[in-house]
Amino acid sequence: MTSVPLFPPISSQPGTYALILRASRGRVVQIGRLGLFTIRPGSYVYVGTAFGPGGLRGRVSHHLRLASRPHWHVDYLRRGLEVSEVWYSHDPHRREHLWAALLRETAGCSVPVRGFGASDCRCECHLFFFDSPPSIDGFRRCLRRTVRNHSPVRVAYLHRGKFSRKRKA
Repeated sequence: MTSVPLFPPISSQPGTYALILRASRGRVVQIGRLGLFTIRPGSYVYVGTAFGPGGLRGRVSHHLRLASRPHWHVDYLRRGLEVSEVWYSHDPHRREHLWAALLRETAGCSVPVRGFGASDCRCECHLFFFDSPPSIDGFRRCLRRTVRNHSPVRVAYLHRGKFSRKRKA
């Protein structure tokens, strides 16, 4: 497996993250026990937390590689999608359920697969579909209105598998 250098450096501290994934074309993939899933062109957002060994650095690095033996639902999905951004926060609280709820309420959001990434909680899912990518600025505004003490949410952009400081067209 090849490693992807993380830029800007995402530390090994615990935290919450969202993978912004893009599909340029449709295709069908098997998602473990969830069954067949039709990927449609557009943007997907997968939300998770990383409070185990390696923290955010370890988890995000894992998700940036195509897993030869998929472990999480998103590992299966990654075979048909490209990561374009990573939103992350080193907040000491597990915020994935809050992030999932806020994304679900975002205009243009739909739930492509109920239960995706949420087999260990009561959330409807942790994967969301948008025709076009959601706004990090809009997401940050929603977080500030909802949680006063949330740590900053940072964003790392990827272009052709490499991190950059700015979003590429």
